[in-house]
Amino acid sequence: MENKCILIGVSGGIAAYKINQLVSSLAKKGNDVHVLMTKEAEQFVTPLTFQTLSKNRVITDIFSLDEQPEVHHIALASKADAFVIAPATANIIAKIANGIADDMLTATFLAATCPKLVVPAMNTHMLENPATQDNIEKCRRYGMHILDSAEGYLACGDIGKGRMPEADVIEDALSAVIETDRYLEGKNVLISAGPTSEAIDPVRYITNHSSGKMGYSLARAARNRGAKVTLVSGKTNLDTPVGVTRINITSAAEMAEAVLSLSDEMDMIIMAAAVADYTPQTVAENKIKKKEGEFVIPLKRTTDILASLGREKKDGQLLIGFAMETEDLIANAEEKLVKKNADFIIANSINEKGAGFAVDTNSVTIISKDGQNRLGLLSKDDTAEEILRFCAKGRV
Repeated sequence: MENKCILIGVSGGIAAYKINQLVSSLAKKGNDVHVLMTKEAEQFVTPLTFQTLSKNRVITDIFSLDEQPEVHHIALASKADAFVIAPATANIIAKIANGIADDMLTATFLAATCPKLVVPAMNTHMLENPATQDNIEKCRRYGMHILDSAEGYLACGDIGKGRMPEADVIEDALSAVIETDRYLEGKNVLISAGPTSEAIDPVRYITNHSSGKMGYSLARAARNRGAKVTLVSGKTNLDTPVGVTRINITSAAEMAEAVLSLSDEMDMIIMAAAVADYTPQTVAENKIKKKEGEFVIPLKRTTDILASLGREKKDGQLLIGFAMETEDLIANAEEKLVKKNADFIIANSINEKGAGFAVDTNSVTIISKDGQNRLGLLSKDDTAEEILRFCAKGRV
């Protein structure tokens, strides 16, 4: 999300301080960020803070003498690509739900026709009050996007729902509503991600170095393009992308069961997970104690999920697999394309600098029956966008 005009409305909640990070992050990515504050919000964060971070004058007063207030809110609303209100108090939600425009924030919000994201943040009982819930539902009916409040310890001392999500979560939700090229609208996409873990005993397991970053980037990219995304994920330290359904698995067998059971419902399946090829023949009931001499663990093959999808379950779905190799990358990927009956194989070498596990970049080659398409070194988010656009073109 770059080079967009984003309006951020800040109302009078203690969570207003969290918006500093959001404004800073969006501005650093090259976006034109404009902050509008209510008078109550100024009690928590000074306009100068947001002005310094956004490099734009902060709008606070509808009667400011150094602007033309009768047209300024219209000008801002007209050029906006998205409008976020965070934190959105019960009071501001009531206003926007009922078309009240009694300050610069609400007047500009009412005039804006761009996608709108509202982030409620307040005391649990205020949030759960039927009047607030009715107003939130009214906002939804009017086409506004609502990012649900988080749960936890609140500034008032209560514990429950009402916390404002962290800035990175808000930015993720914003990226989902701001995109206009939604070429996967109405499509069901399943993506596997992360490692599998194969138990040896209750303490030890066999796994790999996958961080899940590539799969999660693909999930965000598909969601941004309008798809309904299901993410089948091994253990990672990553947050679930907003709006994505996540199914947590541990072993290769669990991943096979989840993916194969859902495959008939999908228009596109992307197997980005690093699935174990082998698993212990038996799992010890108790921790295996060390002894003198060697210790051998008999292994058996796991279900080849990609092959099962391609040879047995494929019924019009677009099937994309991944191949990570240490040698003969293209030859191995081309062989995998044929053996698994996939439509595309995304080939990347663990030996290439900037590609592979745990890093934020990748360099891949898209293999199909029509040839190869080499992508240069990109962020994993950009790699995901390029993969989706190339593979989905004319197919879904």
